[in-house]
Parts: sequence; structure tokens; C-alpha cells
Amino acid sequence: MWMSTTTVSIRMDTQIKQEADRLFNEMGMSLTTAFNIFVRQALRDQAMPFSIQLKQPNRETIAAMLEAERIARDEKVLGYETAHDAIAAALNE
Repeated sequence: MWMSTTTVSIRMDTQIKQEADRLFNEMGMSLTTAFNIFVRQALRDQAMPFSIQLKQPNRETIAAMLEAERIARDEKVLGYETAHDAIAAALNE
């Protein structure tokens, strides 16, 4: 049975596309075939066909963590044991 097709345009980073093309070519398929497999599996499962997780913090999170460590080590920065202590100190200023 012949099914009609449509064209879908997807924007992605050039390097990512090149890497994906190489990977799927090694698997014997095109990027188009890989996307079709992805969509069909998502429709079959009514869900993403894989788990989406951030296993590595992004640059912004890493920068925030480093800043928090720097602040924690800074002897000039006041620290409080509880939120109540911090609020009390702020009200007394």
C-alpha cells in the first residue's frame, strides 16, 4: 500500500547533522530513515522512545556551582545556620 509523503524541515547545528549523517550511514540508513524510525516508535509508544535526562550540568549550572563554592569559601561572606537566622540578621540591619 502506497502512503503519501510530506517534507519536513528541521533546523539543527551543521556539525550535529554531519555527525548524525555519519552515524546513521554506518548503520546503513539515512538521517531521514532515522527520523522516521524515531517518529514511528514515539507514535507506537505514545511517548518519547528514550529517556531524556541531563546527566551533565550545562555551562550555566557549572558556573553557578563554582560561584557557590567560591562564596562558601569566602571568609568575608556571612553564613547562617537557618533561614530564620538570615531573616533576623537582615531585619536587624
